[in-house]
Amino acid sequence: MQQPVRIAPSILSADFARLGEEVRAIDEAGADWIHIDVMDGHFVPNLTIGPGVVKALRPHTARTFDVHLMISPVEAFLAAFAECGADIITVHPEAGPHLHRTIQTIKSLGKKAGVSLNPATPAKMLDYVLEEIDLVLVMSVNPGFGGQSFIDSQLRKVEAIRKQIDKVGKAIDLEVDGGIDASNCRRAIDAGADVLVAGTATFTGGPSRYADNIKALRGQ
Repeated sequence: MQQPVRIAPSILSADFARLGEEVRAIDEAGADWIHIDVMDGHFVPNLTIGPGVVKALRPHTARTFDVHLMISPVEAFLAAFAECGADIITVHPEAGPHLHRTIQTIKSLGKKAGVSLNPATPAKMLDYVLEEIDLVLVMSVNPGFGGQSFIDSQLRKVEAIRKQIDKVGKAIDLEVDGGIDASNCRRAIDAGADVLVAGTATFTGGPSRYADNIKALRGQ
């Protein structure tokens, strides 16, 4: 069953010189979750932040830290991100040899587990793990950089996964990340998404615009 829409601003598009202030600002503006993109320069062609930054941001908000690990091999870093304040830890099937074991490890650390699918990764990758996880993240751009254009073909994947989740009958969040803005958010929601990640569309215009930006992303 599709849940109420939640907005998860990606701090990848925030002002990195003022990250703590930016996190507080989007919290006050109505963000539901804080989406944290972790990139290693290996699994994806960019390098962002590590556990230390997540730990430093944790005191600035009580909102859910939705941590998306685009790193490989991912297993070695799970405990560190759990300890520094992640609430949800999302991994890619391609980021390690044993996805089911990785999911088990995340759960053993007391965190919610997510699986992220790149644009070319089929929904069938979830076939034997869906009932074990708390979140599916559909990438609607190729991961690595913010500001990319939405890949329309991923809406079909969202629709397919929505059907899979409804069949399981468990409250599994269906998140979409990449190129989401006010022009396409409604299409993602209608396809079955109930969590929208948005970087550029949230942070454009500075703090005085954040509340209006988030409201627009809810399709209101």
